[in-house]
Amino acid sequence: MQQNNKISDDELNLIKQRCDKATKGPWIPYVEGRDHSSGSNFIMTGDENNRGDDIELIGGTIDDQEFIAHARQDIPRLINEIKRLKKLIVDI
Repeated sequence: MQQNNKISDDELNLIKQRCDKATKGPWIPYVEGRDHSSGSNFIMTGDENNRGDDIELIGGTIDDQEFIAHARQDIPRLINEIKRLKKLIVDI
């Protein structure tokens, strides 16, 4: 049985809602020894003028941390691009 891999508007809206509920961005990964010299690896949330709580991970790799941190910025951009492309398809 073949699955339908299309993302419905409802699914897209649910993804956006989850993203909107998450701590505001940007999220920036900080790796001990690469980005700073003391403490542990963490993800800084917010910007310098409006910092949120840092996110500390237990387990996972540096690549996992990079993925999680960048997802905060990447997912909204991807949602906007999907919506733009869907609109183009409908307008054709």
